[in-house]
Amino acid sequence: MTSPDKKTLPRKDLPVDARIETLAVREGLPATQWGENSEALFLTSSFNHPDAATAAARFANEEEAFVYSRFTNPTTMMFERRLAALEGTEAAIATASGMSAILLLLMGLLKSGDHVVCSQSVFGSTISLLQNQFGKFGVQATFVSQTDVQQWRDAMQPNTKLLFAETPSNPLTEVCDIRALADIAHAAGALLAVDNCFCTPALQQPVKLGADLIVHSGTKYLDGQGRVLAGAVCGPDAIINGPLMNTLRGAGMSLSPFNAWVVLKGLETLSIRMAAQSANALKLAQWLEQQPGVDKVYYPGLPSHPQHALAMAQQNGSGGAVVSFTTKSATGPVTVTGPAGLDEASLRLRQSAFHAIDQTRLCSITSNLGDTKTLITHPASTSHGRLSEAQRLAAGITQGMIRVAVGLEHIDDLTADLARGLDTLNV
Repeated sequence: MTSPDKKTLPRKDLPVDARIETLAVREGLPATQWGENSEALFLTSSFNHPDAATAAARFANEEEAFVYSRFTNPTTMMFERRLAALEGTEAAIATASGMSAILLLLMGLLKSGDHVVCSQSVFGSTISLLQNQFGKFGVQATFVSQTDVQQWRDAMQPNTKLLFAETPSNPLTEVCDIRALADIAHAAGALLAVDNCFCTPALQQPVKLGADLIVHSGTKYLDGQGRVLAGAVCGPDAIINGPLMNTLRGAGMSLSPFNAWVVLKGLETLSIRMAAQSANALKLAQWLEQQPGVDKVYYPGLPSHPQHALAMAQQNGSGGAVVSFTTKSATGPVTVTGPAGLDEASLRLRQSAFHAIDQTRLCSITSNLGDTKTLITHPASTSHGRLSEAQRLAAGITQGMIRVAVGLEHIDDLTADLARGLDTLNV
């Protein structure tokens, strides 16, 4: 299926050198005959045709036009065009969620017998999708250290088709060397896909560092207010409007026009939100490093972060808006329970983390991220709860880890909120 994007549908007359902040509010489709200033929302499942012959031509891909909203809709296209412009790619394809974007990527590019090299630090559902779902269809996956380039190189096989990384990772904020991984992939005739959810194109454009495909959960920072689910894959037109569009048309992991419109409008404030939330996150990370109840802080903007220099080079000098930290182990009686197999040391860490989270009054206890509200979660029992303890530990996720997706509240209010728990830890 060819997207109706290339020939007949008009584009906005924007300067070729327009910057990302301008593209974020201007790119899309021209206004309708009514001259609306805000982008129109096309809530329709299908589109009319002037006659049967035209309908036949459009369904046969002989004439480009909007046909059916499962794979062509004006509002959805406006979101796709705008995101592709921000990422610096030729095209983008929207999906119903971030995980459906990864599903589309894998379904569109892989077949039985193919091999994927993936960071062991990616989102838990991504690991599960590769191991449990694609594994049963004959796709092999090898999981390696996010930051050890040699492990990626050693994991390559003759049938390796795709390298997949999430940088910074969730929740440790580990940063991989995108350019180095791109070189490894391309030397073997494979592709590199990068999940850019944490940074967004406001802070990082992986395609400029050699990545082929960019994956997004639009649910997070692209929307920015936790309102809808959305996802997208950005990349070359030949892939996006070739195998991925063919797969989406048949499999139907489509983004609804309403959700596309919400995220489209969210993109307009993306740069200023990311700047403000990242500034808050840096201050919070610096404060956390000084707290007696905190064992370790994970934030790329801190000099103490192992990949600090790489992050500053790849991420436009910003550490992003997500901070993770581990609490010190609780002393005294153990009052929490956990999944089978957790030893006492792990339960004590879990108890400290739960106490610190439960004492907050401003932070929202939820596993989402990217909201203007600050969100706090315990990754080991939420976003990565379906992994085994061995898998979590291999990814560096202990029972004492807390992830904070920093919002737009005043930083003094956020530190006071976290201090309620950290100052009363029994460690």
